[in-house]
Amino acid sequence: MKVNGFLSEMQALKMEATNTSRPATGAQVSADFGAALQDAIQNVNGLQKTSSELSSRFDQGDRSVSLSDVMIARNKSSVAFEATVQVRNKLVEAYKELMNMPV
Repeated sequence: MKVNGFLSEMQALKMEATNTSRPATGAQVSADFGAALQDAIQNVNGLQKTSSELSSRFDQGDRSVSLSDVMIARNKSSVAFEATVQVRNKLVEAYKELMNMPV
């Protein structure tokens, strides 16, 4: 999956969330967020697998795979992984902030 595609998907989810006419329950929001997060992680995993496969094929001498293809796939997976780590960091930070709130 392309990073631009991931960005447009996230923007579409944002628009969908802001345009709802009925209020969502906590369970619905949790399920939607969980599904979106799971899809994003699976996309990152897919990019990493693709990068690894292309790298292996290039190392084995497959002439249909160029060095530029390997480098592009590796950079895509790196950017996607870094974005996932940043999202995780923000979620942990938000969780810690919620836990430190007085009741």
